[in-house]
Amino acid sequence: MSPIPQESAFDRAIDRYLQRQRSLGRGYVHEERVIDALRRFLKKNGCDDLDQAAFDVWCASQGPLAANTRRNRQRIVRNFCLNRQRAEPTCFVPDINRFPRRCPHAPPVIFGPAEVARMLAVADSLAPTASSPLRPAVMRLAVVLLYTAGLRRGELLRLTLADVDPHHGVLCIRESKFHKSRIVPLSPDASRELKAYLTKRRRPPLSCSADSPLLCHVKGGVRGYTGTGLGDGIHALFRSAEVRGADGRTPRVHDFRHSFAVGSLLRWYRQGADVQSNLPKLAMYMGHVSIVSTAYYLRCIPELAAAASLRLETHYGHLITGGAA
Repeated sequence: MSPIPQESAFDRAIDRYLQRQRSLGRGYVHEERVIDALRRFLKKNGCDDLDQAAFDVWCASQGPLAANTRRNRQRIVRNFCLNRQRAEPTCFVPDINRFPRRCPHAPPVIFGPAEVARMLAVADSLAPTASSPLRPAVMRLAVVLLYTAGLRRGELLRLTLADVDPHHGVLCIRESKFHKSRIVPLSPDASRELKAYLTKRRRPPLSCSADSPLLCHVKGGVRGYTGTGLGDGIHALFRSAEVRGADGRTPRVHDFRHSFAVGSLLRWYRQGADVQSNLPKLAMYMGHVSIVSTAYYLRCIPELAAAASLRLETHYGHLITGGAA
């Protein structure tokens, strides 16, 4: 019988740290993945604990990743080490000044109904597979909900059959960012798309239990899509539908959320609605704690600038006179 491996001081420190963070109400799912990956890396390389040499080798293994990703992972490890230092003053703490420099994120690619229509056409042309018999319908519904409801990718992936109400056309987003839950009403078109999808989703042999994932495949049983699986499918739609920014860049999945926010603002301007009073509603709909977070998504595009200028001219154009005094 193989001996049970002894838990190291490093392992115990990790367990204490994760338990403490979760006792404060934090999910710490991503942080746990990063720290656990570091733990496995150290054991694979025969290291009992973290020191400068081991940390440098681990950082070098992250070389192919973007600078911001590497910096974020190193910051997660440093926060753990700082917490550990309270009980173990001599433990190693990485020097933040040696981390990769933060790079500004690329601006989002904003797209509209014409591009979404092309993506839906491509989704309809997809062929079902043995592991994903609902592939065309899954990709179509994903595009519809991401664009018309401004959902985060994780929110979409976590939806279960119990979270959708096709009769009233609403989604229940449970315990999302900042542990906030919310009800998301859908547009009439999105509601129809949801009903059409559920007609296919509820057919045997797929599971119809309340906790079964809304977007599912059958590889290894009925399972929900992963972020990577959905992301790869969406990016394939972007490429096939030739959705690109003015600089030729392909959008990210998160750019659906930016496009939703900008599209809402543009619609209000064209309808003559009170934009300022609607911003708190948009913040609540998107699951933000304040309109400050929502403002991050409101990028100026030519159509939006033109609509705002037309609004200004309509109300105050009579005050502007031509020619010199």
